Amino acid sequence: MRSIVLTVLGVCAVTAICLPATAQNAAAPAAPPAPPAAGGTPDAMPFDIPYGTPIGLERAKEVLAAAEAEAKKRNWKMNIAVVDTHGELVHFARMDGAQLASVPISIGKARTAARFRRETRAFYNAFETGHPYVSTLDPTLVASPGGFPLVEGGKLIGAIGCSGGTGDQDAAICKIGAELVK
Repeated sequence: MRSIVLTVLGVCAVTAICLPATAQNAAAPAAPPAPPAAGGTPDAMPFDIPYGTPIGLERAKEVLAAAEAEAKKRNWKMNIAVVDTHGELVHFARMDGAQLASVPISIGKARTAARFRRETRAFYNAFETGHPYVSTLDPTLVASPGGFPLVEGGKLIGAIGCSGGTGDQDAAICKIGAELVK
């Protein structure tokens, strides 16, 4: 009987000593997740589109008309902006009933696509994958889908930006205008 009591006391002692250590290990905070990879070093300069002659008013009207026709077909009320290679406004349309807050957003998307020579979705994707540095690049940068560079003959002539719907709706409308220019 005495050996049973000593065994039980021994088990209790070991449990009492080990239990706090186990609790401390379980409560230890998890290590923070590793930051996302920077993406490596490409062999060629990305988005290296040479600048061409800036888009003129008549061509900007054609691009905007194509985008507006697609928006009307889908019954999406959009603000559509076309800018030159410097990101300066060339032509703009606000469809009836389009969200007023989206006027400067559409211009900002077009300006961002022209100045950075890439679709604005690239900046949106960077934010979404944990790269907040994008916000430090330019205070006027718009990191939202719906801005496309206009590339004609392999050269940047301007950009189109759309706003008023979801990012994917904005991008779908802008893509129609961008595809008109080749």
